[in-house]
Amino acid sequence: MPLNVRRLRLWIAAAIALLVLVVAGFYLRGYYARYLLARTIKEKTQKLGIDIQQSADQFSLSKSEGGRTIFTIHASKAVQVTSGHAELHDVNIVVYGEQGNRFDQIYGKSFEYDPKSGMVRANGEVHIDLQGVAKGEQRPDLSPPKELENPIHLQTTGLEFNRNTGIANTNEQIEFRVPQASGSAVGATYDSKAAKLTLHSAVHLQQSGEGGATLTAASGTITKDPQLIEFNDALVARQASDIEAEHLSVYLREDNSIEKILGTGKVIATTHGKTDTRAEAPHGEAFVDADDHIQKGILSGGVVIDSQGDQAMHGTAGRVLLDFANNQLKVAHAVDKVHLVQDPPKNHPQQQSMTLNAQAVDFNVAPGKRTASTIGPGQIVLSSPASAKASASSTVATADHLIANFDAKGHLQTLVGSPNAKVVSSIPGQPDKTTTSNVLTVSMNAAGGVSGITQEGDFRYSEPSAKPGELGSTAAAAKATYDPQTQMFTLTGSPRITDSGSTTTADHVRVNRATGDAFADGNVKTTYSDLKAQPHGALLASSEPIHITAAKMIGHRNGTATYSGNARLWQGSNTVGAPTIDFDRDKRTVLAQGKPSQPVSTVFVQPGDEGKQTPVTVTGSRLSYMDSERQAHFEGGVVVRSADATLTADHATVFLNPHASSTKATQASQLDKIVAEGHVEVQQQDRRGTGNKLVYIAQDQSFTLTGGPPSIFDAEHGKVTGVSLTFFSHDDRVLVEGGGKSAPSVTKARVIK
Repeated sequence: MPLNVRRLRLWIAAAIALLVLVVAGFYLRGYYARYLLARTIKEKTQKLGIDIQQSADQFSLSKSEGGRTIFTIHASKAVQVTSGHAELHDVNIVVYGEQGNRFDQIYGKSFEYDPKSGMVRANGEVHIDLQGVAKGEQRPDLSPPKELENPIHLQTTGLEFNRNTGIANTNEQIEFRVPQASGSAVGATYDSKAAKLTLHSAVHLQQSGEGGATLTAASGTITKDPQLIEFNDALVARQASDIEAEHLSVYLREDNSIEKILGTGKVIATTHGKTDTRAEAPHGEAFVDADDHIQKGILSGGVVIDSQGDQAMHGTAGRVLLDFANNQLKVAHAVDKVHLVQDPPKNHPQQQSMTLNAQAVDFNVAPGKRTASTIGPGQIVLSSPASAKASASSTVATADHLIANFDAKGHLQTLVGSPNAKVVSSIPGQPDKTTTSNVLTVSMNAAGGVSGITQEGDFRYSEPSAKPGELGSTAAAAKATYDPQTQMFTLTGSPRITDSGSTTTADHVRVNRATGDAFADGNVKTTYSDLKAQPHGALLASSEPIHITAAKMIGHRNGTATYSGNARLWQGSNTVGAPTIDFDRDKRTVLAQGKPSQPVSTVFVQPGDEGKQTPVTVTGSRLSYMDSERQAHFEGGVVVRSADATLTADHATVFLNPHASSTKATQASQLDKIVAEGHVEVQQQDRRGTGNKLVYIAQDQSFTLTGGPPSIFDAEHGKVTGVSLTFFSHDDRVLVEGGGKSAPSVTKARVIK
C-alpha cells in the first residue's frame, strides 16, 4: 500500500497529541502542558498541520502561538503500517513554558499509536525530563536545550497511554531523578484527568550528598496541586535518625526540594547514637529548610518513647516537638501528661529506677548537655527494690521546676528542683518522711543510686509517729544534706529538731533517718514540752517544760538522750549540772556523770525558820535519779551544803517529798531526808560529827550518826561518842545512845551562853 502523506500526517498528529499527554502525565508541576494538550485536541488534526515538514526518513512538527514556540516534535523516521498503526522512531518532544524558560522533554527509540483502541505504546525505554530550566538567553524560538537545570527525570519501559480514559500506565520498573535525589519504583499509573501519578510498588529514593536520606515505601503517589508526594508504609532513613509511617506525605517547594514531611497512622521516629531513642505516635510532621536540613518535627496524638542501652528509658506524652540542628535532634519538647521511666542499669538491677512526671518537659539531647527540664511543676520518683538488707522504698521529689542532668550514656547525674521543692520518702510499714525547701539537689552515683541530697532555703522535715496519738518528729534549718550510705541528715543554719514533744537547737544537727537518732553540736538546747504532771514524782514531776543545755547531744527515738560538755538540766527551780547528763523523757530519769574538776551539782529546798524555804546543794561524782522513786543517788565525794551545815560522804541518797499540785513550778523539790554513807563528816558552825552513816531528817533538821563509832567534837565541851549520836541544827541538844552495859545511853544538853 503506498504511503499516504495526508493520512500519515493525521495519524502522526493524533499520536503527537497523545504523546504530549504522556508528558503531562509525568509532569509534576507545569500546568501549561495540560493547557496545550486540550488546545491541541480541540484544534483537530488539520490545525496541527501548520509548519509540518515530512520525508521518508525525517519528520518534524512544531506548534507556535503569538510568535512563540509551544512545542516541537522530531523523529528520524515515520512509518504507516498495514494494520493502521503509526510508528515513530528516535522521537524527541520538547514542550516550552509560557515564558520560554522551562522545558519538558520526552524521548525514546520507538512509539506506536493504535487509532482503533486509542492506545499509544512506547517500544523500549522512554525518558522524560520535566520542569527543566535552561541556562542562557531566553528567545521565543529555542532549539532543544543542551543543558537543563533542576529537571525531574523519569525513565521506564512498557509505557501505554489510553486516549479514551486519559490514563498512562506501565508495569515495568520506573527510575526517576531530581536534583536532590534519585530512585525507582515498579509500575506506575498517571491519571491525566486527576493529574495524579501513582507508583505501584517497591518505591526507593536516595537523597544526594554525603549522609543523604534513603526512602523506601510500598507505594506512592505524586500530584501537582498541591506539589505533593505521598507514600504508603514508608521509611525515611538518615545516618542519625529514621522516620517510619503507614502514610507519609512529602510537600515540595517550587524547586522540587522537600519542604515538609507529614506522617499519619503508626509514625515512628528513631534517633541513633550511643543509645537509640524511639518515639511512636499516630501523627508526625518534619519541616525541612532550603538546605535540606530538618529544622523541627512534631509527634502528636499520644507519643510513646523508648530508649535502649545500659539504662533503658520508656515514656509517654500527648505531644512531642522536636528541634534539630544539622539533621541531629537537639531538643525534644514533650507536653501533655509527660511520663518517663528510667530503668536501673543492667549490671546493677538492684539500684533505683527513676520516674519523671510533668505536664511538659524539655529534653536536651545535644552531645555534652543532656537534660530534662520540666515546664511548670514536676515530679521525680526514685524506687528501690527490696533486698536481703533492706525493704523496698521510694522517694518522691516535686518542685515547681525540675531539671534532670544526664551523662553521655543517658544515666541520671543530678536532679535540681526549685522553688517549693518537696521530698517524700516511703518504706512499707513506716510513716512517710517528708522534707521541703526552696532548692533541692539530688546527686547520683555511677551505679545509678542516690549519692547525696542537698536542700537549701527554709528546709523542713516531718515524720509522723508510728504510734497513734503520739507526736512525730520535725526539723528545720537553712540547709540540709543527706547521705544515703549513712542515712544521715546534716542540718546547718539555725537548725531545730522536734521529736515527741522535745525541741532541740544547736549550731549543727545530724539526724539518722533510719534509727531516728539525732546528734547536735555547739550551743545545744533541748526543751521537753507537752509533759503531764506526775503526782508521785518530785524533782521532775511538774508539767512545766524541762530544759537541758550542753555543748553536744545524742538523742534517740525512744526518748533518751545524752548531753555532754557543761550539761545543765532544769525544771522550774530544780537544777542538775554535770559534764554529762543522760535523760529519759518517758521515765523521767537522770544519770549525771561528773569529773574531779567538775562534779555533778543539784539544788533542793527544805523548810527554814518561820516557814521559809532554804536551799540545799548536793554535789558528787555521779548522780542517778528516777522520779517515780523520788530518790537521788550521789556517788563519789558527795558534798551536801545547807544554810548552816556541810555534809561530806562517799555516797548519799537524797529522798524527796512528793510534788504537790499546789506547789509553784518555780520552787525546787522539797527535801525529805538524806542518807549518807562512807567516811561521813558533818560540819555545823563550831561542831563537827563523823561516822560511817548519817541520816538527816529535813522536817526537824536532825542529824543521826552511826558506825565508826560516831563522834561529835565541840571545841568548848569536847568530844562525844556513842553507838548513835543525834543532834539538831536549831539547838545544842545531842542525843547519845549507848551500846549495852559498856556504853549506856547519855543525853547531854548544852547550855546556851
